[in-house]
Amino acid sequence: MISVRRRGIARLTATAVATGMLAAGAIAGAGTAVADENEQPGGAIATLNGLKTFDFARIGGQQFGAGLFEMAVDGGGTLKTYCIDIGTKTVSEAKYQEASWDQTKLHDNEHAGKILWILKNSYPQVNDLAALAKKADVGQLTEKTAAAGTQVAIWRFSDNAKVEAVNPDAEKLADYLEKSAQKLEEPTPSLTLDSPAVSGKPGEKLGPVTVRTNAQSVTVAPDAEAEAKGVKVVTKDGQTAVSAKDGDELFFDVPKDAEDGTASLTAHASTEVSVGRAFTSIEVRSQTQILAGSSQSTVTANATANWAAGKGPIPAVSAEKNCVKGGVDVTATNEGDEPFTFTLAGKEHEIPAGGSETITVPVKEDQPYEITITGPDGFKETFTGTLDCEAGSTGGNGGKVETPEETPEKPETEPSPATVGGDTGDKGDDEGNLAATGGSSTTPIIAGVAIALVIAGGAAVFFLRKRKPATGAES
Repeated sequence: MISVRRRGIARLTATAVATGMLAAGAIAGAGTAVADENEQPGGAIATLNGLKTFDFARIGGQQFGAGLFEMAVDGGGTLKTYCIDIGTKTVSEAKYQEASWDQTKLHDNEHAGKILWILKNSYPQVNDLAALAKKADVGQLTEKTAAAGTQVAIWRFSDNAKVEAVNPDAEKLADYLEKSAQKLEEPTPSLTLDSPAVSGKPGEKLGPVTVRTNAQSVTVAPDAEAEAKGVKVVTKDGQTAVSAKDGDELFFDVPKDAEDGTASLTAHASTEVSVGRAFTSIEVRSQTQILAGSSQSTVTANATANWAAGKGPIPAVSAEKNCVKGGVDVTATNEGDEPFTFTLAGKEHEIPAGGSETITVPVKEDQPYEITITGPDGFKETFTGTLDCEAGSTGGNGGKVETPEETPEKPETEPSPATVGGDTGDKGDDEGNLAATGGSSTTPIIAGVAIALVIAGGAAVFFLRKRKPATGAES
């Protein structure tokens, strides 16, 4: 979440970050600018389409689906993911966003790098199932049992769960992956912008805004309002920027005679999201996912600039979740020539000219928060969201998918095999690879199993509704 306020007029610009992903989007209006979790953050945004390739796992006497989910990326693209939050339900058609590990349940998990190794060395990144079966000393693997075994191995590290695959070959694969896993480094983001809210005086280059991406190149452009004001997006040496690559610094070049105001830029690209990137829900709470494969997908990020002439503070305010500290980091900067004084969480703070301060506001886990910053001349910024940093319990919900109203329903899509690409060696590259998306075929037997499980678990859902249940697999 990020927001900035233009001094001298009642126009506010708010930008949002959800689970650590920073974004900006200009909002015109007087009074309050609300940075809401549902706004577009940087990276990929996707909708959960359901569990597509799976077999079954169990904890004690409870059995549920385990395998690959599919997501549809806003703007185009398909993702394949595994669950890393066995104790939380899955919500049908939940919206998800790309996130870094430290903004998710992996923030304090010493085995996060081993999960990445499993993703790179099992299905679907390794889609030569005969070769995978040979390595794991397994008789035979199908796409479903390979997906189930991979998911079980991941759960053992992500949730420290005592879970096993129902199919013996899937269980042997899970054991092999668990024993063989090595720690790997967190993958790079698809697209984010560092310092996405900047401020200064007209006649200056405001920034830098640094591009972080795994794409070879991203397209950058100012918004229509910026162009109307004569504001340009330029490189470090002052050249007009129409594209950028990882590590490039961008600036807002504001004319000296520009009236006090704001502007924004948008960066977008088509790229494969890196295997191992986390995905967190942004509209309702739904189990956290981790990327196993990606097609070319649309990714975006935004940044804003705020400028004012004359004496006074020129603030830029941002916020992002901090799972390590269990709260939200609110950062205020001041590029003006007078102190910026504001009130946050009942305390007054003052940022000197040219200064910056970050305050962590404690937030309860799984509870919606509303953080408001107030300052002189009617300055008011509000950031909202939900902190979702801890793993759920393993109480279970019978393998159900629930609606946002938390009522059980039959899965909207039936499970079907998915053919996805990947290398067949022990080491993958940093980017995912999704050669083909799965079809949507069903059989009466599969449909019968799905309906039977829905009916069998229906009575348990009411009792477990207030608990953090096990994976919301569709079955």
